[in-house]
Amino acid sequence: MAWSQDEERLLLQIERHLIDEDPRLAARLESFNERVHRKEHGRRRRDARKKGGRSSRRPRRSTVIIMVSWVLIATLIATLLILVLRHEAAALAL
Repeated sequence: MAWSQDEERLLLQIERHLIDEDPRLAARLESFNERVHRKEHGRRRRDARKKGGRSSRRPRRSTVIIMVSWVLIATLIATLLILVLRHEAAALAL
């Protein structure tokens, strides 16, 4: 539904007054509106992907970083265990 020119003008006056009176609140509202817009845009993209037949989903960057970190930690622990066991085996052979 479209706004009339009087309604748009009134909304702009309210917006200007709000920004002048409480800029922190105006910034918070703007941030909230941006987050809602991004969330809705992402939801529409996901829905379009599902309708298009592409149901595969890529992992988030943070998930990939955590997985790589776990692999590196496991590799380091395995390497340390191998070194310790070799050292003990060599010490026992003497």
